[in-house]
Amino acid sequence: MGINHKVLILDTTLREGEQTPGVNFSIDDKIQIAKKLSDIGVDMIEAGDPNVSKDLYEAVKRIANEGLSSEILAHVRAVKKDIDKAIECNVDRIAIYFGTSKTHLTYKLKKAKKEAIKIIIQAIEYAREHGFKVRFTAEDASRTDYSFLVRICNAAVNAGADRVSIPDTVGVMTPERNKDLFIKLKNDVNAELDTHCHNDLGMANSNTLAALEGGATSAHVTINGLGERTGITSISELAVALRVIYNIDTVKLSELPNLSLLVEKSSGIVLSPNSPIIGENAFVHKAGVHVAGVLENPMTYEGFPPDLIGRHRDIIIDKYTGIHAVESRLEKLGISLQKEQIVNIVQEIKNSSKLTRFRDADIIELSEKISGQNFSAKIPHKIEALILIRCKSNVYTSAIARKIRAIKGVDRVYEISGDYDIEITLNANSTIELNDVLERIREVDGVVATETRLVLKKFE
Repeated sequence: MGINHKVLILDTTLREGEQTPGVNFSIDDKIQIAKKLSDIGVDMIEAGDPNVSKDLYEAVKRIANEGLSSEILAHVRAVKKDIDKAIECNVDRIAIYFGTSKTHLTYKLKKAKKEAIKIIIQAIEYAREHGFKVRFTAEDASRTDYSFLVRICNAAVNAGADRVSIPDTVGVMTPERNKDLFIKLKNDVNAELDTHCHNDLGMANSNTLAALEGGATSAHVTINGLGERTGITSISELAVALRVIYNIDTVKLSELPNLSLLVEKSSGIVLSPNSPIIGENAFVHKAGVHVAGVLENPMTYEGFPPDLIGRHRDIIIDKYTGIHAVESRLEKLGISLQKEQIVNIVQEIKNSSKLTRFRDADIIELSEKISGQNFSAKIPHKIEALILIRCKSNVYTSAIARKIRAIKGVDRVYEISGDYDIEITLNANSTIELNDVLERIREVDGVVATETRLVLKKFE
C-alpha cells in the first residue's frame, strides 16, 4: 500500500523545535524562518504558543500578520484565556491540545475521562464561536486506550475541529503499528488526520511515512529534526523520502540545505556530518569498490542524485582508495600517467601512515615521486598566510569555524567583526599546499569568499 493522496507539510520548528534544550530563537529569527518555510511551499506553520512569554506572543502575532502563503497556527492548552491570546494574534488556525492517555490524565492533568471530554468540547466550541478553524491534538495518543481515543476525537470533531493530530509523544511506535492505528482512525473518526512522531527510538521518519500510508493527510516536521529530547521527523528526510519512494512532491527540495544552515545559525545546533540528506557526508564516497561503481554509474551507491537537493558528490582519497578514484582525480588535475604508475600511487597511499584524506597537493607530490616528472612550477617553501573568510548571512559562523579548524594546515581560527566573519592563520610547505587548503575552505558549505594575505615579515 502506497500513499495515494496529497500530503500536507506542517512545520513546527518555531514551536516544537524551540523546545529543544538550549534553543531560543529571537523574534527576527522566527520571522526569517517562517518566511523561508512559506517560500519553499510548507502548507502550515506552527508559530508557537503565545501564552508562554511576551516575546512568543509578539512573534506569533507578527508571523500571523506577515501575509505568508502558509497557514499559521497557534498551539494552546484547552483553556479559554490561552485561546484568547491566540485569537488576539489573528492566526489562521488554533491548535488545542490535551493529554488523552491514562498516564497523562492521571498524573499530569488529574482529570477523569468524562471531564476531559467536556473540557475539550468547551474549548473547541469557544474557538469556533470566534470564527477560528481548530485542530485538536490528542497528546500521547499512541499510548491512549483506542476506544477512548476514538471517543474523545469524535467529541472534538462534533464540537467543530476539522483536523485531529495523533502524536507519538514519546516515540514508542513502530511503522506497522502506526500504520494500523491510522487505518482504523480513518474509518472511525470523520476528520483530516495529522501525524506527529518523536524520534526517541530513531523511527520518527519511518513512523511518519507509515502513518501517511495509513491515511494521515498532514505530517509534522521540524528543520534539522529539532524538538523535545531527541526531536521529531526532519523536514529534509521526510520530503526527500516522499519524492524518492512515493513520487510525491511537497516542498522545494533544492532549498533544504540553505534552510538547514539558517536554523543551524539560529539554534546553535550543528548537524552531525553523517546526518541523512543534508549532512556533509551524505554524498561522499570512500571505499574503493564504492568509488569504482559511482564513477561508472552513480546509481550503484546513490539512492537519488545529489543535485535533487542542490548538493554534489565527492570522492575521498585515502587508504581505502582504489585505482579508479586515483585515475579520476589525476584526470581532473590534468596529469597523465601510465597504468603501472597509477597502481604504484595507490600502493603508496595504502602504505602511508597519513590517517586523513589525500588532497590534490598530496596526489601531485606522489605523481612527481613515482613518475620523476615535475607537474608544478618552481615553488617557494614554508609559506605563512592569513586568510579572511566571509560567510553567508544565514549560516551559523561558529559551525563554519569548527569545520575549518579541522582542515590540515590551519593553525588558528578567529571569529571577527567587520567585512569578514572568520580569520585564520596557516602554515604551508608550498603554494600548491596553500591552494589546496584554500580549496578545502571554499568547499565548506556557507563560505562565500576568501582573501589571502602572505606573511612577508614576522616580529615576535
